[in-house]
Amino acid sequence: MNIWAILPAAGIGRRMGSSTPKQYLEVCGKPVLLHSINRLLEISAIEHVLVMLNAEDKHWEKLGYTDDRLSTANGGDQRFISVLNGLKELSDRAQEQDWILVHDAVRPCVSRVDIENLIEKLQQNKVGGLLAAPINNTVKQVNSGKLVTNTVNRGVLWSALTPQMFRYGLLLKALEKALGENLEITDEATAIEALGLQPKVIPTENLNIKVTTQTDLKMAEFVLSNGALVRE
Repeated sequence: MNIWAILPAAGIGRRMGSSTPKQYLEVCGKPVLLHSINRLLEISAIEHVLVMLNAEDKHWEKLGYTDDRLSTANGGDQRFISVLNGLKELSDRAQEQDWILVHDAVRPCVSRVDIENLIEKLQQNKVGGLLAAPINNTVKQVNSGKLVTNTVNRGVLWSALTPQMFRYGLLLKALEKALGENLEITDEATAIEALGLQPKVIPTENLNIKVTTQTDLKMAEFVLSNGALVRE
């Protein structure tokens, strides 16, 4: 069984407040996207990396980046649509039981150790799973007036990270169901859960930062500039 990686990178980054999509902003001297790509290409078990770009992307070609294990295709206006498009792009190569590893293009701090651990721990799993980190802060539920209505038991709460890894056929079925039923899908695990299945959580530390704001960008810079933190 092969492992195929999909990076949804079609977002325009409205929350970043930059004219440049966040995946192309530089951290430690190179675009966030290239950090994510390079980390995946370090994993020899990954057969191919497919980057899903915005149809109007003007930045990718300027990078001049090529690799025999890398290709691009058009994504969609939602993250899960980009992943679904990626699955269809791989339809003539990927088999039903092959693994699909999906990683956010704007998570440049993921470690090779964590990716390899995810792959190893899920090899015999029939459903698949995701990297996740336990929530350490006290969690408050609030109403529309920003008043606390409840303190949530953090012992059962985890932050969902990426990569997430599921069988090709199962993930395709889950995302097509989500599209057909107009479900709100924020990650691959959500779509799998909608099938009544339970993805497995593979614990990690919460340094796998998702770059969404300028503060996130500065934090990613700090983590990447301190290589030991990335647990390479």
